[in-house]
Amino acid sequence: MLKRVAAALLLATALVPVAPVAAQSPAPAPAAAAPATAAFATPPKLIVAISVDQFSADLFSEYRQYYTGGLKRLTTQGAVFPRGYQSHAATETCPGHSTILTGSRPSRTGIIANTWFDLDTQREDKAVYCAEDETQPGTNSNDYVASPIHLKVPTLGGRMKIANPATRVVSVAGKDRAVIMMGGPTADQSWWLTPKGYVSYKGIPTPPLVAKVNEQLAARLAQPNPGFELPPQCAAKDFAVNIGAGQTVGDGRFARDAGDFKKFRASPEQDALTLVLAAGAIESMGLGKQAQTDIISIGLSATDYVGHTYGTEGTESCIQVDRLDRELGAFFDRLDKDGIDYVVVLTADHGGHDLPERHQENAMPMEARVDAALTPKALTAAIGAKTGLTGKKLIWGDGPAGDLYFDKGLTKAERAKVEAETLKLLRAHPQVQTVFTKAEIAAAPAPSGPPESWSLLQEARASFDPQRSGDLLLLLKPRVMSIPDGTKGYVATHGSPWDTDRRVPILFWRNGMRHFEQPLGVETVDILPTLAALIKLPVPKDQIDGRCLDLIAGEGDSCAQ
Repeated sequence: MLKRVAAALLLATALVPVAPVAAQSPAPAPAAAAPATAAFATPPKLIVAISVDQFSADLFSEYRQYYTGGLKRLTTQGAVFPRGYQSHAATETCPGHSTILTGSRPSRTGIIANTWFDLDTQREDKAVYCAEDETQPGTNSNDYVASPIHLKVPTLGGRMKIANPATRVVSVAGKDRAVIMMGGPTADQSWWLTPKGYVSYKGIPTPPLVAKVNEQLAARLAQPNPGFELPPQCAAKDFAVNIGAGQTVGDGRFARDAGDFKKFRASPEQDALTLVLAAGAIESMGLGKQAQTDIISIGLSATDYVGHTYGTEGTESCIQVDRLDRELGAFFDRLDKDGIDYVVVLTADHGGHDLPERHQENAMPMEARVDAALTPKALTAAIGAKTGLTGKKLIWGDGPAGDLYFDKGLTKAERAKVEAETLKLLRAHPQVQTVFTKAEIAAAPAPSGPPESWSLLQEARASFDPQRSGDLLLLLKPRVMSIPDGTKGYVATHGSPWDTDRRVPILFWRNGMRHFEQPLGVETVDILPTLAALIKLPVPKDQIDGRCLDLIAGEGDSCAQ
């Protein structure tokens, strides 16, 4: 089996400078006379839950006509919800992944951001990474011990193991926060990519499969990558965009030098590797081959790194989506050949927004980068000057948007003065849409109704945890990129309450099901109850925020089975 994994890895990560990968074969078609309910008459043996990091609904639809592989299978033979929502305001990776297989919004999962602040913690670093155990001695939010302790609710895999301890739960991804938030604390195997290869929790030994994949990663990294061919649909995007300081993006092919892990990570090579590990885990553990239903969650992280590094509208993003489609097709074909009865759900943890410099060139001159005066450091200086409280760090935060925290060392009177001046300054700033206080958010009822109709306050409430959320929530206006300078790191990002970042596709597929498309808004928290219904797993409605989506086209109801 390890020889097959090694061979598959070399095939999956091969470059295409001469000939493109052939279109993947379509999934087996259902019999013409089969009723729409036939595909859901029995529970599947394997749930394959895929999150494509930063795969916005816009990106999904932009290239939909060009899909030939796995994404074509999902969009032409499955149930398509093109208007899915990560409905909360804090559209970051960790909160988004926490919703996909828990059925709960961040207000219930407790995962309000990638990083929040605990000003009561005894360590010097007051920032808390969502997937760390900050009580471990000698650690900080950048050099941490990975842990699921902050996730407050069970995942689907956790619920399945409670109902049947024989259930096998596996989670693999390019990021630890994707693995941990989808797999949960009771997963049998949890593996994420680092510069040293795929790793797991502290003290977990590396099994032969992972060791073999890591060997192949090292071998692959040791070789330079001359780049990928440009698919025809990407030709119109092949022009450089100046982001300042002599730097450009937009016309890349993912060429990299030998040993450059950073460029490997932000390329199609990363997702191909993760899918090979996932396929190897399914085979080596016999997932989907026993009496019970098993589950594997797969976090494909490259699209996010590509979006941050190059933006979402250049040749880089176009090549990435094309390769993603092809690699998914090969992955599904392999499962078909193994005769596994599986169901797929594919979605994203959040959307994304292209860099303002390209938008400005393409009919959007109002696009802008955020004013550096809105960073916590600059706000502290400005408010300190206004209140006379100089020499203190008055305001803590992770950037020029999102949660802001007032220092705990302030007296009651000082805090009131700082809050009043901060609100006054922020609400007068031309790039600020609104600022909510903690009290305002806490007093708001939990959101309900179609997610596309929610107010900003309702979105904020869906991200709110009274113990972890900030004293203020700063929301920027649309078309303001929350990175002040694109030449000093990432060029583009997400995290806003706007639909560019909230909207994601939600796609379900099972062999034999009848295709349909539902364009109205649904939420990623609807995924867990939908899958739970397919495997006849009861989930109390008061324990989750989502609702079951009927996957049977026409008459019949998969939620009632």
